[in-house]
Amino acid sequence: MENSNQWDADWEVSEELVQRLIYSQFPELSAMRIKRIGNGWDNMVYLVGDEYIFRFPRRNVAIDLIKMEGRLLPKLTDYMTIPYPQPLFYGQGNDEYPMPFLGYTYVSGEFPLGVADEQRTASATALAHFLKKLHTFPPQLARECGAPHDHRNLRDVAGRKEKMRRFFVDLNDHMQEEERLAMAGYLDQVQTDPGKQPDVFLHGDLHFKNMLVDEQGKVSGIIDWGDMNVGHPACDLSVAYSFLPSQARSLFFAEYGEVDEETKRLARMIAVYIPMLIWMQAIADQDEKVAEEARATIKRALADEERF
Repeated sequence: MENSNQWDADWEVSEELVQRLIYSQFPELSAMRIKRIGNGWDNMVYLVGDEYIFRFPRRNVAIDLIKMEGRLLPKLTDYMTIPYPQPLFYGQGNDEYPMPFLGYTYVSGEFPLGVADEQRTASATALAHFLKKLHTFPPQLARECGAPHDHRNLRDVAGRKEKMRRFFVDLNDHMQEEERLAMAGYLDQVQTDPGKQPDVFLHGDLHFKNMLVDEQGKVSGIIDWGDMNVGHPACDLSVAYSFLPSQARSLFFAEYGEVDEETKRLARMIAVYIPMLIWMQAIADQDEKVAEEARATIKRALADEERF
């Protein structure tokens, strides 16, 4: 299958296929109901009963990532301060579906769509503490478990800026005039030297579709760990700009610890770049709620810029 978008599937993963795979390999689950609950770029996600989440790669690139999750996630237990899915069921590919798949503990919560700023602020310290602890996981051990080094080439700021300009063209018709002016102004002035920050172990993809919140809007889970890698801390610190309102960032960095201004600028850039991609996918999928959250995320990420 030839993909036209980065998020297009290489493999179709139907509910009937999932049922056959799970029930045949894990008969102890055969009495449980299976329900599709979503899909990301790399995986289809199914709820099994009320206790387990299964993820099935839908793109070839996800095969090594899910293998890495199976090896690495169990080693993170002592470094986690926010609930995360722990692998319990290691599925094997067959003639019908030649990919490995994983079943995890279920983490409760909802995606943070439309959460108020006051609710987001309540998670500032908890998010910072989570990343402060996570970033102490030994990078060498992560590499031994298959974690790549800076696999998204985060330090290539010029290349990322050029991609953002192309995304801007695609999104232009969906933006209001104020948003167009703000984005154009930001892209014209953004330039970041990644600096000399030491590499740390990273979640690697910390945006609103990989976070869960409880009924009060407080972060209750961090999911989708397929992009774990060793690299620049700005990759994860982008959550201070994408999830948190500007007034909460001082709380965040007071707990995490101060970082240099170049790292903050790079974190903000990622906080704009990722939701641009999510917005484009949401438009293609006609998912208005996700599109609106991506739009709001970009505005939040730039909120303390004068032009916004």
